[in-house]
Amino acid sequence: MDVLADVVTAMRTGRSSYGRADVRAPWGLRLTRSTGAAFHLVLQGTCWLLPDGEPPLALGPGDAVLLPRGAPHAVADQPTTSLVDVALKTSGKADLPPGFDPTGGQGPRSLLLCGTYRLERERPHPLLSTLPDVVHLRASPGRHRTLHTAITLLGEEIDADPPGSRAVVPSLVDAVLVLILRAWLEQQGDHPAHDWSKAMADTAVARSLELIHARPAHPWTVATLAAEVGLSRATFARRFAEAVGEPPLTYLARWRMTTAARLLREDSGPLVGVAQQIGYTSEFAFAKAFKRDFGLAPGAYRRQATAGPETAPP
Repeated sequence: MDVLADVVTAMRTGRSSYGRADVRAPWGLRLTRSTGAAFHLVLQGTCWLLPDGEPPLALGPGDAVLLPRGAPHAVADQPTTSLVDVALKTSGKADLPPGFDPTGGQGPRSLLLCGTYRLERERPHPLLSTLPDVVHLRASPGRHRTLHTAITLLGEEIDADPPGSRAVVPSLVDAVLVLILRAWLEQQGDHPAHDWSKAMADTAVARSLELIHARPAHPWTVATLAAEVGLSRATFARRFAEAVGEPPLTYLARWRMTTAARLLREDSGPLVGVAQQIGYTSEFAFAKAFKRDFGLAPGAYRRQATAGPETAPP
């Protein structure tokens, strides 16, 4: 079971929105708080990331930045450049203020891809909630090759705009989210902290997560999970809680509800089928548990999710 892919799939609540920024200095673009995680890929040139209330961060060619909680921020050629507000759409275009010419400057050229991933924010998965406010992955030679290959391909597709690029670019944009998260976890691997990187570094905890994700409907207990990974009940419970940040059965209940929310967004089948897929034999018990977590009955949640706009707010 690919836990990382499973988490990303379950946490995504809509299409990504992105925009190509082909600019010449001086330039400055400000993005307000988004509905998901904001990202910036520096395809050519250099720029500065300007998070609200934080020091400016210099970005170079091939760098990738993810703001998991969509905090307000800006990107500019220099920290002191004046800023204009920008809104991104799922069409791959950006709404710019009337009269603003991004290529009107006489300075160096930069080519960026800026956008957002729509993610579940009300009940974030521990993988996302433990990330720093700004995840910065530099284009270091020999590290994160798959991520930087994807960024290079995006740069070529966006700059040349060859036939078929409108099919290639959205797929690459979607893949970059997983590649950024995977690269970040790998980067933390040498010194895992009390977050998801530690969970992935602990083979017993990682295996238990695979079991939970592969069979969420199974009647797991701490004892059965401990036996599957070859640890005593007490040792397993302690290591799991230290790495993941919550006890095994708390995580199991969370994952069942997260999976249920994804199924409700993607599947129009009967609610009893959703309940059975996450281990509930009673539709009533499932509905009660789901409403306790999400504040909405499953049917209301499904209607709200399917009626949502395709274009992410700025």
